[in-house]
Amino acid sequence: MSKSLKIKLSIADRVYPLTIDPAQEEGLRRATKKIEGMIKQFEKSYAVRDKQDVLAMCALQFAAQVEQKSIDKVNDQQDVEERLLALNKLLHDHLA
Repeated sequence: MSKSLKIKLSIADRVYPLTIDPAQEEGLRRATKKIEGMIKQFEKSYAVRDKQDVLAMCALQFAAQVEQKSIDKVNDQQDVEERLLALNKLLHDHLA
């Protein structure tokens, strides 16, 4: 069993202390960096009144990316299934 690691992450000028599994640290730090980059981009591109608005837009963008990857994965699986069926038919026709 791995030991817990205590870290602090800064998001939108707030510090969040977390106790995590050491294997999670790199992913959390990368996510934090990505969120901070998005915050800066939103603040630069839009008239933002509140950090909460920016964080909501970041959450929406992340959620949309996850959903799009899920949709893409389903489409890829369907494409692979169709190709395998076509290949199977070609093999079956050739061997018959």
